[in-house]
Amino acid sequence: MRLNSKGQVTIPAELRKKHHLREGDEVEVVEDGATLRIVRLESRQTHGRRLARGMRGRATTNMSTDELMDLLRDE
Repeated sequence: MRLNSKGQVTIPAELRKKHHLREGDEVEVVEDGATLRIVRLESRQTHGRRLARGMRGRATTNMSTDELMDLLRDE
């Protein structure tokens, strides 16, 4: 890994997957003697809530809420 000009690094995808790190997770860099550790901070938001927040306001339909609910309920 290489530190960029903003002091950022990219955690490789296989490590993110192995340690269940997802976009939006909060992490902290902790100094441990001569070592730096990346530690996930516990979040009050679940992965599902983060996904829903990211989708909010992105709908591209002319259907009303009632029409969408009827469609989803298969009535």
